Amino acid sequence: MANREYVSLGKSVARADGPEKVTGQAEYTLDKQLKDVLWGKILRSPYPHAEILSIDTHKAKALPGVYSVLTGTDVRNIRIGRRLFDVPILANNKVRFIGDKVAAVAAETKEIAEEALSLIEVQYKELEAVTDIHAASSQDAPILHPDLNEYIGLPKKVTDRHLNIYSHDNWTKGDINSGFEQSDIVVEKTYSTPKGHQGYLEPHTCMVWVDAEDQIQIWASNKAPFMMRSQLSTAFNIDPEKFTVNPTYIGGDFGGKGSSMDIPLCYALAKDSKKPVRMSMDYSEELIAGNPRHGGEMKIRAGITTEGTLVAWDAQATWDSGAYGGYKPVPSANLVGAAHLAGSPYRIPNVNIDSYQVYTNTVPSGHYRAPGAPQAIFAAESHIDALARQIDMDPYEFRMKNIIGNGEPTSTGHYFENINAGETLELAAKSANYFSTKAPNTGRGIAMGDHGAPGGETSVSLIIELDGTITASTPLFEQGAGQYTVIQQVISEELSLPTELITVKPQDTTFTKFDSGIGGSHTTRIAVEAAHIAGKSAKDELFKRAAELMGWSEENLSIQDQDIVAANGQRISIEDLLEKTGVPVSTIGHVNETKGSKTTSYGAQIAEVEVDPETGQIYLRNFTTSHDVGTIINPTTHQGQIEGGVIQAMGFALMEELIIDESGRVSNPSLADFKIPTGKDLPEMKTSLLQNDIGSGSYNVKSAGESSNTPTAAAIANAIEDAIGIRVQDLPITSEKIYNLLHRK
Repeated sequence: MANREYVSLGKSVARADGPEKVTGQAEYTLDKQLKDVLWGKILRSPYPHAEILSIDTHKAKALPGVYSVLTGTDVRNIRIGRRLFDVPILANNKVRFIGDKVAAVAAETKEIAEEALSLIEVQYKELEAVTDIHAASSQDAPILHPDLNEYIGLPKKVTDRHLNIYSHDNWTKGDINSGFEQSDIVVEKTYSTPKGHQGYLEPHTCMVWVDAEDQIQIWASNKAPFMMRSQLSTAFNIDPEKFTVNPTYIGGDFGGKGSSMDIPLCYALAKDSKKPVRMSMDYSEELIAGNPRHGGEMKIRAGITTEGTLVAWDAQATWDSGAYGGYKPVPSANLVGAAHLAGSPYRIPNVNIDSYQVYTNTVPSGHYRAPGAPQAIFAAESHIDALARQIDMDPYEFRMKNIIGNGEPTSTGHYFENINAGETLELAAKSANYFSTKAPNTGRGIAMGDHGAPGGETSVSLIIELDGTITASTPLFEQGAGQYTVIQQVISEELSLPTELITVKPQDTTFTKFDSGIGGSHTTRIAVEAAHIAGKSAKDELFKRAAELMGWSEENLSIQDQDIVAANGQRISIEDLLEKTGVPVSTIGHVNETKGSKTTSYGAQIAEVEVDPETGQIYLRNFTTSHDVGTIINPTTHQGQIEGGVIQAMGFALMEELIIDESGRVSNPSLADFKIPTGKDLPEMKTSLLQNDIGSGSYNVKSAGESSNTPTAAAIANAIEDAIGIRVQDLPITSEKIYNLLHRK
């Protein structure tokens, strides 16, 4: 643990949420039981783009057991979004993708609700659909959102281009034209990636009840309850305090559980039926109407000298937003992805980046672990290899020649403290035996990425009762990454008490004024600091009371074996102290960190693949991932973040794709057809850590959740080219693609 010895930190203690989960006592949204709760179901559009001429709901309303039937006319002009409010909770006059919500019912059972849906008669007039970014961007393309400039949350009005291109951002450094004039060699390529689902076990679920006091009670698989409450407040013009979001466990997230999804509609059904309503998407609905990772196309033109020095980098990303932009917290062009598209860890004096979001008649895109970064790094790190091979330089040597060091800016001009990019890359090469002899048709590929922790706000409230029991309360809703365990360990560290004495309890949205929720690899950064403040304050209060009661000096006290011990060896148990003072210890740690971390966490990965030249079959034999880390709170969960990220990215590289045909229909809407990795697909994996004592907060932590899945696809693509001399520029890289390319070659 760098230069400091810890008692509880750095230990793989048991998960705080483990006993509840393995015994089945953990409550997820659908486990919550309310009296007379109804089931809500949704009728979805069969067309990618159509005008709704009429909806007849008489038969559905007459069905016994049906309590509410809603259409767009019942919720006219109510739109939802994480920032850009462009998603109608039910389609109003027009549908924009296959799966768009047309009507909803609430009934006594799921079966009755589904039967009611079948009785709703809708007449449509089909309209021209645009299902890819090129068609949607053309001047004669139909405008999908004519009222775009009136939407709440649009970063800036669109007046200089087609309204389907609803967002454009640009970053520049140096002089890009001069950079290309100074370049000896210029390489230009285009890369593309598909949409892909996050693959969490629990689909989007929610339950809403308007109680006797007219308070709107919500349970939902949502990782940002305060954000969601704010969205509902804006959409329905209701005081946010009227919404109470209650804690439940979340069965996986990976970026996909930040949107409100069906919660606004569930509230509308509950209000209309005057009964609690619950809703749950099945996995077919998840795949055709969830909020998948953005697909996109990335064009890169880069210039180098004959000696291999990067001089100019010009890149353009066009992201497929799908039918709406409200499922992401940043409606403008993806900042994270664009930064990585610029070749972030390299020394490039002249840079230009353009990034666009485009509406299409396809499933709306949202966020998936390190939003934008896996796509952008696939393109950027593939292009780095292409540049190296153009001058017959080894890709590792090319990277080491251009990689930034301490005191140097990233390619987008950002300065980080204690940069360890080169050391991390060097560790990866050593761990993978990068320069060792390779078997025939075997290749090794390198890629790099980094991910810093953004700012955020959270609180941890700590109480030590008179009997010595300790409870830490948090507004965070556990989504599987181990936040409660981290809070438990930090408080254990500060109080020098066993973790099993500390209970972590989630609280509803009345607990604190605001919490930014889980996401962006910032949760450990801010939750650890909040727990540290609460724990240290509690210790200080115990010492103050002990000093006053026993006549000791506060400066020389310590906690040992649940006793407060003075320098002379005298001691008093915490329980006795509290019993004598008669007042529990109560503290709160609040963190509102408005700026991102001054450090970033670099990751370097090396894939080793074997390719069968007869069939194109790809065998991922070995995979090495090296990371620049700070203090590790819990090694097991930290390693789980790394391995889980790598495995998800292997799926992104080799198999995951929402296949959307020319009509806009998802043609693989089941987990039988949408492939994700299983244990059989995994290679031998090795993790190497470059640990130091530079990071965020009192314990010098660095983010781990998103630096592991960003370079993976590029490393695999680069390894395949090293093996067979063929560059694949569009994901996923399937055996069929390799076979066809080999055959063509």
